[in-house]
Amino acid sequence: QVQLVESGGRLVQAGGSLRLSCVASGTIFVAPDLAWYRQAPGKQRELVARRTPSRTTHYADSVKGRFTMSVDTARDTSYLQMNNLNVDDTGIYYCKLSASDHDYWGRGTQVTVSP
Repeated sequence: QVQLVESGGRLVQAGGSLRLSCVASGTIFVAPDLAWYRQAPGKQRELVARRTPSRTTHYADSVKGRFTMSVDTARDTSYLQMNNLNVDDTGIYYCKLSASDHDYWGRGTQVTVSP
């Protein structure tokens, strides 16, 4: 069983930065597929960043150049560094781990960007 816990979300002004963390515990896979998603109020959950098992990272067009996803395997933690935030980045941010045909989700952390 895998558990994912996100943290780091809070209220921030537009133009500011945040770093989100996602700590994994339980069964740790050697090369899982890791991703960050977000869900804005009234909208569907969308992919923000994804790190494949081959360690290639892909970003949504809306966050390219502003967000950076990284992974610390020694700490079983993935990070999402978010810079130059804008109000459209507001939402609940979730991390996901995919391995052995299973998807595991955290409960999310709220990011609110004020004008």
